Amino acid sequence: MSPQIFTAGAGRFARNVGWFDLPRIIEHMPLWLRQPGVTVGEQGWTLLKVRGVPLRVQPSWLFALAIFTTLFQGRYATEVTPAVPASISWALGLATALLLFFSVLLHELGHALMAVREGVKVLSITLFHLGGIARVEKECSTAMGSLRIAAAGPLVSLLLALALLGSAESAGALSPLLTLLCTQLGLLNLMLGLFNLLPGLPLDGGLILKALVWKFSGSQQRGMQVASASGRALATLMIILGGVLMFQGGGFNGLLLMLIGWFGLGANRSQSQMLVLQKVLEDLTVADAAGRHFRVLESDQPLRRLSQLRLQDDDAKAPADWVLVCRGGHWLGWVDDQALRDLPVQQWDRQRVGDHLQPLDSLPSIATKAPLWQAIKAIESSDQGRLLVFSPAGLPSGTIDRMDLGEAVLKRLGVHLPPQILDEARRQNRYPMGLSMLPQIVASMPVSSENPASENSPGERSNS
Repeated sequence: MSPQIFTAGAGRFARNVGWFDLPRIIEHMPLWLRQPGVTVGEQGWTLLKVRGVPLRVQPSWLFALAIFTTLFQGRYATEVTPAVPASISWALGLATALLLFFSVLLHELGHALMAVREGVKVLSITLFHLGGIARVEKECSTAMGSLRIAAAGPLVSLLLALALLGSAESAGALSPLLTLLCTQLGLLNLMLGLFNLLPGLPLDGGLILKALVWKFSGSQQRGMQVASASGRALATLMIILGGVLMFQGGGFNGLLLMLIGWFGLGANRSQSQMLVLQKVLEDLTVADAAGRHFRVLESDQPLRRLSQLRLQDDDAKAPADWVLVCRGGHWLGWVDDQALRDLPVQQWDRQRVGDHLQPLDSLPSIATKAPLWQAIKAIESSDQGRLLVFSPAGLPSGTIDRMDLGEAVLKRLGVHLPPQILDEARRQNRYPMGLSMLPQIVASMPVSSENPASENSPGERSNS
């Protein structure tokens, strides 16, 4: 089984959240996509740190350790019993299981250290019941860098297999049991390395294929599509071969092959859905999502008018609407509530809104024609959690926040959520349920789409 979980189409959206399984996309994100907030690999016990990278173990790993220990003990029992006591076969089974997961850890460290060498920050490495996950900040920005990161893991496994199998005979001088242990671990690492090199997502070989297609076609998106299609074909073939093996008396091995193929299809489907989300974020613009959550005051109005506006606001809503200031149709700036807090109430009628202006440039902003993924990046890098939207003429035309983004994406996907859920997300200024991973989706988008030519920059504005 692959030591890391990468991601698992687009034409069959259900009208509810059931088929388009957004949380599952997070569950099967690639190693380079896992970010804070992702479920798998996020929790667990931190054992130690290697070059600043936390090594964690999830509680589910203990269950897998027990299962693998039992399986290996059964195999050793048939080979060494009655020559040695049953306790020895159990000790060998536990040692093999522990060393197998240690091999998985070394496999992941291979990915992680190569990622660091390529300038990609590694967030953590976690062992869990299906293997291991290396979480990194973002994908490598070059095709060959991505290839080297993907190939590092299988290379570590194959080198381990070579070393273990090569030393198995000499280890017999110490104990025949060591020969058995080295041979078993060597074969397991050989299977681990070769299986991961199969050319299809969610395996390392799929990432290598993606990187090669990216290199020769110049399109990272094309590479993902080819690797995803290859992964679907491989997973389907595993399910078919597993079924044939079961009918021929293969029993457990056939069932295991079918389960691996089924998991591969699920992971691949999640990858396909993630590609669809990326396409949606590229196709939609800020204009498709923007609302108008700001108020307008004339500069000669008293501060008391600002106080009256705030009294009309919904106390449960966060944050409060921006208040923009104009004079005779010309935009002058904006005003916050600091003056109301600093000045005594008696001065609210004498002080004018225009006396407390702040420039519009101090608000985080974006052009109305910008793609939606740019808005997500800008919002996540802003302390305000929302943006002021400027028209092509450089005039304020609206605002956009996380809920606006989420509603636009859900509408394009044809997904409907209950109004209560949407209202709660609006009050808390967060993405709707199932879309909290949008920043991570943006982080995974092809590098070529992160430097588009922009016809309208928010900095090119007019105030008339």
